[in-house]
Amino acid sequence: MTTLLTPSAAREILERHGLATRKRAGQHLLVDPNTVRRIVGAARLDADDVVLEVGPGIGSLTLGLVGAVRRIVAVEIDAGFVTALADVLAPVDGVEVVHADALAVDLGALVDGGPARLVANLPYNVATPIVVDALASGAFTELFVMVQREVGERWAARPGDTGYSGVSAKLGVLADVSIELHIPRGVFLPVPNVDSVMVRLTRRPDAPDTAGFAAIARVIDAAFAQRRKTLRNTLRALGSAEEVAAAAGAAGVDLGARPEELAPSTLVRLAEAFTRPHP
Repeated sequence: MTTLLTPSAAREILERHGLATRKRAGQHLLVDPNTVRRIVGAARLDADDVVLEVGPGIGSLTLGLVGAVRRIVAVEIDAGFVTALADVLAPVDGVEVVHADALAVDLGALVDGGPARLVANLPYNVATPIVVDALASGAFTELFVMVQREVGERWAARPGDTGYSGVSAKLGVLADVSIELHIPRGVFLPVPNVDSVMVRLTRRPDAPDTAGFAAIARVIDAAFAQRRKTLRNTLRALGSAEEVAAAAGAAGVDLGARPEELAPSTLVRLAEAFTRPHP
C-alpha cells in the first residue's frame, strides 16, 4: 500500500525542496492520511478510471489515488511543486505530471477527450471556472472537488435557497451537484481560516457543449446581474422590451419573477427562446 503524507512528512518535503506554501495562492496542503482515505472512498472510483487531478501540490491526494484508478494525470501550475512531485511520486507508477495552468489549457485534451473523472483541491478564486470548463468540455463524467464550504454550498444551492445564484444555476445546467463530505480545517498545512467540503458534480446527460453553454450563461448572467430586480428589468440587457417579452412568452417565463425563482431548466428554455426568431 502506498504510504500517505503526514504533516511531518509534508514539512520535510517542503524543506528539502526549499518550498513554502503561499496562502494568497490558496496553497493549503492536505496532510491527513485518514481524510485522504475518506475522500478516495467517497469518490467511488473504478479501477479502470482515468483521473485528472488539478492542483496536486506535493502529492498528498495523488498518493491516495494511486492504485485506485488506472491512470492519473496531475496538472500543477507551481514549478516548485512540480519538482517536489517528481520526488514524491518516483516510487509509484501510473501518474503523469503536467506543468501547466489549468485555466489556460484544454483539460479534456489532457485525458485524450475522456471519458474521465476530475479530482481536485481547488482555491476558491479559480474553482468555478475550472469546474465549468471541465463540465462543458464533455470529457468528464464526474467531478469530485474540494473547495471552501461557502463556495460548495453556493454551488449546490437550489431555487429558493438563500445561496442560489448565477453560479448555482450555471452548474445546475451542467451537472447534478451535491455536497458529499465536510472537511475540517485542521487537516491542512497551513491551517486555513475556513472549513472545506467535497462536492460531487455528475455531468447531466443533456448538458450543453461549450458553445451551447456560452449562450445559456449569457442569459443567466443577465438575469442575475441585479438580483433584487425582476426579469423584466434584468433581461433588457439582451434585447428590446418586445424581444424580451417574446422570448419569455415562448419559454413560459413570468417576467415579474426574480432570477432566484428560476430553475436551471427554465433558464435553459429561456436561453433557447432568445436564439429563436419570434413573430
